[in-house]
Amino acid sequence: MMSQITNEGLILACSAIGAGLAMIAGLGPGIGQGIAAGHGAAAVGRNPGAKGNIMSTMLLGQAVAETTGLYGFAVAIILLFANPLLGKL
Repeated sequence: MMSQITNEGLILACSAIGAGLAMIAGLGPGIGQGIAAGHGAAAVGRNPGAKGNIMSTMLLGQAVAETTGLYGFAVAIILLFANPLLGKL
């Protein structure tokens, strides 16, 4: 016996998959921030006098990189809890 998939069920399933894919956006910023922190530590080790400039530039770059992960998280939360596609049925 085959069960019928409703339109609402299909949208919810696809939204859950989309939310999972959106969370993959957190991998890039995590890897990039780790690399930036490692290079920043190496740069401070080579030139301790420039610690302030190196750290401020690194932290600004990490803040900009983090926005990608936050946008992916926001999309995932919207798809899971405030699904705009359900209103289109």
